[in-house]
Amino acid sequence: MVTYHNINNIKIAIPDTQNLVIACTQDAVDLLGEAGLEECSRIIIHEKNLHKDFFTLSTGLAGDILQKFSNYRFKLAIIGDFSKFKSKSLQDFIRESNNGRQVFFVENQEAAFKKLLAR
Repeated sequence: MVTYHNINNIKIAIPDTQNLVIACTQDAVDLLGEAGLEECSRIIIHEKNLHKDFFTLSTGLAGDILQKFSNYRFKLAIIGDFSKFKSKSLQDFIRESNNGRQVFFVENQEAAFKKLLAR
């Protein structure tokens, strides 16, 4: 189940955190498809909804999933405590993403809305 928030004529999807696990690229594509049917191009997900392999960059899962968001022109905010990940490459990846315009790693829903609503 996905909840949609319409703020300033911008629709943001927030999937149910209890039942969602994005473990492969197809899971992400399914989520994008569902949101796209609702004419939504922004999504908030929680760190706990991403398979642990997402945070091990050598698996390629993060790159594959985030490429789908980019290809379909979706903005994504991922909510979580990312300080617990000690990998320098992952911390660099998070920092670079946060400096971009498409994918954001944030601490809470308020920060997610702020990033996703920025033009």
